[in-house]
Amino acid sequence: MSDFGSTTPIHLERGEGKGLATGTLGLWGSTVIGLASTAPVYSLVATLGFVVLAVGAQAPIAFVIAFVPMLFIAFAYRELNNEIPDCGTTFTWGTKAFGPWVGWMGGWGVAVAGMVVLANLAQIASVYFWDLFGLDLANNDGRIILVAVAFIAAMTWVSWRGVEIGERIQNVLLAIQYVALAIFVAAALWQFFAGTAPGATAFDWEWLNPFAFTDFHGFTEAVLLALFLYWGWDTCLALNEETKDPKRIPGRAALLTTVILLFTYVSVTIAAMMYAGLGEDGTGLGNEANADDFFLAIKDGLLGPWGWLLVVSVLISAVSSTQTTILPTARGTLAMGVYRALPARFKTVHPVYKTPSFSTIVGGTVAICYYVGMTLVSDNILQDSILSLGLAIAFYYAITGYACVWYYRRDLGRSARDLWFKGIFPLLGALMLTYAFVQSAIDMWDVDYGYTVLFGIGGTFVVGIGALLVGVILMVIWYLFPRSKPFFQGRSLNRETPVMVPDEPGDVVRSIDGGI
Repeated sequence: MSDFGSTTPIHLERGEGKGLATGTLGLWGSTVIGLASTAPVYSLVATLGFVVLAVGAQAPIAFVIAFVPMLFIAFAYRELNNEIPDCGTTFTWGTKAFGPWVGWMGGWGVAVAGMVVLANLAQIASVYFWDLFGLDLANNDGRIILVAVAFIAAMTWVSWRGVEIGERIQNVLLAIQYVALAIFVAAALWQFFAGTAPGATAFDWEWLNPFAFTDFHGFTEAVLLALFLYWGWDTCLALNEETKDPKRIPGRAALLTTVILLFTYVSVTIAAMMYAGLGEDGTGLGNEANADDFFLAIKDGLLGPWGWLLVVSVLISAVSSTQTTILPTARGTLAMGVYRALPARFKTVHPVYKTPSFSTIVGGTVAICYYVGMTLVSDNILQDSILSLGLAIAFYYAITGYACVWYYRRDLGRSARDLWFKGIFPLLGALMLTYAFVQSAIDMWDVDYGYTVLFGIGGTFVVGIGALLVGVILMVIWYLFPRSKPFFQGRSLNRETPVMVPDEPGDVVRSIDGGI
């Protein structure tokens, strides 16, 4: 390990890890954080209407089909984490499998997705906050911006303060979200069976028929939209070094999270269709006017004076995901700092709270600057950046799938289990997501896709591909600095070097808050 030279950020002794609070999260805590990261209530609100517009009654099966590549990639995460439980996840695994350039870009994909979605989540949380007071404000209204910035700052502080306090808050926020969804499903089904639902539509098994799609373009669009609903479960893998069993718990939590999300999305979708129907007017899910927020359209008719509960649930969902989205971004850049893929300052861990303090603060600050800057310049460009989010998601998930196959390529013939879980499933997931990336890029090229037109093509394409290209530029800039040489020369992190993770899960180093 002497190849690191005199600028080594810390002594690279495997037993001490990176200084994070080890042994703090169990299976339940990891699963809660994975679920919270997906923002299940907000994701449904923002996506369900558009999926119904794309495929009509086949919306439930579209969510099931979109679950398949997520499950396959979850297997890749689990297998890689079993051997390399490093908080750098895609960055670390991509580097070990393909070398520093691919690994660095994988890390950038995680970071850019986090920064873009933080801006969106904070804005949504602010919009719903003011809606509680009966104010319908424009996205670029100063009050919207002020509260959104406050939310990012507050959740950055929680993430900086410690994993334990974050988990405790997430337990409460996630419970509220699922109580709200349970109330929604119960109320929708109650009105359906009572005959008072405005668009009462009897359940039909054709809703779950994968061969009933009539429009391939609509099918593709729906599946790509549904991928957004599942994104975020990998946060529990980014916290692998802080779990009680780093090699087993994160992978199990990831698989459990995706299965819970599948059940949640399909059941809520079916209940919504039975209550509101697929009509193109009124509260129907086929009404384009309701597509961007069907909760607001039906809350008063469904819950009457208690309709505000749905507004609160969306607000809480967005705030909850704001905090959990910071976690993988900060830990990814922490790992990049440790292995010399970023300046050594990024590897700083708070001596008391045992969190990646500098990376967390930088992540929150960049998110605030990005959100405020984009909103003041053009809220339409901000919305296009959010629409392009699928590109970054598909990009780094696919890298993870390919990395799993290539890293374990010599093991695939050892057993049927290795062949399927380390080879076939991750490869199929990566190929599906590669197709999603390419198809999304093609669709986004169209000038009618998003809210803006830049350089004569769709602004969504320019922003999405441009964000990834910015990563290439930053990577080359860092490459020019002498302190980056250990990484780019393959000395600080390669297939053979042991990664900076604790030796034993029993070596517990908790933050000031103590364990759960």
